[in-house]
Amino acid sequence: MSNSLVPIEAPFPPDVASILAKYPQQDGYILSLFRTFANSPRFLTKAVPNLLDKGSPLTLRTREIVILRTTAKRRCEYEWGVHVAIFARAARLTEDQVRATVLDDTECWSPSERGLISAVDQLCDTAILDDKTGAQFREDWNVQEQLEILALVGNYTTISLVANVASLPREPFAARFPTSN
Repeated sequence: MSNSLVPIEAPFPPDVASILAKYPQQDGYILSLFRTFANSPRFLTKAVPNLLDKGSPLTLRTREIVILRTTAKRRCEYEWGVHVAIFARAARLTEDQVRATVLDDTECWSPSERGLISAVDQLCDTAILDDKTGAQFREDWNVQEQLEILALVGNYTTISLVANVASLPREPFAARFPTSN
């Protein structure tokens, strides 16, 4: 058994295969990230991003703003690029908005989206919302939405840590971080 955090390759042990079968796949391809989770069946079971289900109290757009900003703040090009490639268009994010999740441009966002990004930034930087941002957060989002946003920031921080520590190479279809405005 290796002490390196790397994606495992098929054939998978039966217990791992049954858990991985529940993860998203494209023509049988399982993302490197999910195969990295599979180093621990316990982690693989707990790390299933159940926050991407249709039962979320957040719109797809809001969810993706939180995920893209969190992964950008965590400098996780791997996960950021996967989400841009798979979800950005469906979330109706413009190219400028996608770039802004990395480059700190706030001009392209609505006032409530600017407040959301400020909240994500503070949660990533300090795990605390200042009085002004906290008040806006409570005004813009109901309690269920607030909890979902907090869970997304936490979940995608963990995902970013795994992908970054494992030095996962970018998936072939994934977007790259923009370099400048």
